[in-house]
Amino acid sequence: MSDGAQRFSADDLRRVARKLGEGDRHIDGVRSGRGKARMWITTAFAVCAVVLSVGYFAFPRFFLRELPTSGFLKAQVLSGSTSPEGDLAILGSSRDIHGESKMKQSTLKFNSQLTSIAASAVLALSAISLSPAITPAAAQSCSGDNNNDGIVDGIDLATVLGAWGSCPGVVTSVIPGHGSNLGGTQITINGTNLSGTTAVKIGGVNCTSLQVLSPTVVKAVTPAGTIGDAPISIVSSNATSLAPTPFTYVLQSITSVSPNNGIYSGGTAITITGTFLSGATIVKIGGVPATNVVAVNSTTVTAVTPAGSVGAASVEVTGAKGTATATNAFLYFAIVVPTWATLLEAFPDPAVVTDANLRAAIMASGFAWRVRDNAANIEMLLVPGGTFMMGCSPGDRECFADESPVHQVTLTNAFYMGKTEVTQAQWLAKMGSNPSRFGGQPNNPVENVSWNMIASTGGFNSVTGLRLPTEAEWEYTTRAWTTTARYDAVNDIAWYNNEGSTTHSVANKLPNALGLYDTLGNVWEWCQDWRGIYPNQSVTNPTGPTTGVKRLLRGGGWDAGSRECRASQRDQTYGDPTQIGGAIGFRVARNP
Repeated sequence: MSDGAQRFSADDLRRVARKLGEGDRHIDGVRSGRGKARMWITTAFAVCAVVLSVGYFAFPRFFLRELPTSGFLKAQVLSGSTSPEGDLAILGSSRDIHGESKMKQSTLKFNSQLTSIAASAVLALSAISLSPAITPAAAQSCSGDNNNDGIVDGIDLATVLGAWGSCPGVVTSVIPGHGSNLGGTQITINGTNLSGTTAVKIGGVNCTSLQVLSPTVVKAVTPAGTIGDAPISIVSSNATSLAPTPFTYVLQSITSVSPNNGIYSGGTAITITGTFLSGATIVKIGGVPATNVVAVNSTTVTAVTPAGSVGAASVEVTGAKGTATATNAFLYFAIVVPTWATLLEAFPDPAVVTDANLRAAIMASGFAWRVRDNAANIEMLLVPGGTFMMGCSPGDRECFADESPVHQVTLTNAFYMGKTEVTQAQWLAKMGSNPSRFGGQPNNPVENVSWNMIASTGGFNSVTGLRLPTEAEWEYTTRAWTTTARYDAVNDIAWYNNEGSTTHSVANKLPNALGLYDTLGNVWEWCQDWRGIYPNQSVTNPTGPTTGVKRLLRGGGWDAGSRECRASQRDQTYGDPTQIGGAIGFRVARNP
């Protein structure tokens, strides 16, 4: 079809007929007088053959009846002659054939194949004489020679007539290439010659909602199928075409539940991700329906867990595509969340608390790992009880005398410690004013605060219900189960040595093994204890002397040198409960 249309038309037939006269095999015969005479005779038969062929396709019922057939046509069909000599022999014998008209004429039941053959044979005869003159250029052109035998003849026409009708569609892509085994996936088929599409099948099963949008685009909705690949076929009136790639049926699934644990009393907001989750209406945890179910999209569903039993529970999502199940994907636990806090994370994050033994100790405490204090809006992390050596670290040559003697300390109870130093924003929210020398920085630690401003009646702690850590709790928390002077390189964990000549935003250096930031550097941190001499024997839950002159400051600040930024160092200068300064701040603690 040289015009690019999708159906073989009369114009295509005329172009083929013209090509039939371009063969150079019989040029000399055409130029002869005898050839010219045959031209007029055979032209008439050629026209008749074309009319019969076109008529058969236009009026098939008429041509399916038994029609009286002339002896000449019958002889022509049976002889199959395509040569000039054969043509004349048949023509010469036509009188004898017509002389037998009193005999019972044979009938020939036409069908599409015989009509094409008969038309091809007669047109082959006419092709010998259709062109009165052929130029050398035309003689060299055989673009109509479909079977490459060097002759444009009726056999080539038969090939064309055999393909009469809509051209078969060609599929180039199917999007998406996969979908639920329960069906219902709308697919877009791209290709050419798709106008005549009457059906789309996947694995031999008809799709629904067929839409032929253009000669190049068809849409349909997949039927249910079996997990795995299935061929895609495009059906038209005269052909069936296969897509280059199959459609893959996949099972609706749940890939993750986050968080994957929560309190057995319920109320944990979870996000479920997976495939083909659109239209989800029911989520069950351990067989109990969740609340606030929202199908965000085909891959995400959110819900709030119901109350359940301690232990692992399966998660089910039910929607338009059926039910997907993730076995033991959610863990109900009996971890206690303090009444003064909001749960942020029940179990320690392995990316933060990398020590498996430390994580196990946190979980064994029975309390949630990460919470937010409701009164002060301060994030706090659980510190499990344990035993450590307090005082100068082994091999540390920068220790002061008051860091000895090194002695064993046991803390029997878990407690919560502020993840960062108290910030200016947190102080301002509870106290109404900001005393900081480097004010106007909400995320910097509050400073220029005395021990009395924090711990005395009317101070920050009395307003919030928080407390200062003991000196033993502070050092134990700072070490976080390490025994060295610092838990990492000082430049990576501390603001110190007058860097910037100011405080800095909290949580911008590396945390320690518990997930706490700035335990060394940035600002000195007040402790609850009076300053005193260390005991020379093991102690349990020490709280320091009962009376004293100075309170303790630990950890060093932005104005300190590296020697002051060590886990065992005790401030040598400050400590008066009324003392304030631009490098003096604090961190809070709280019992569960």
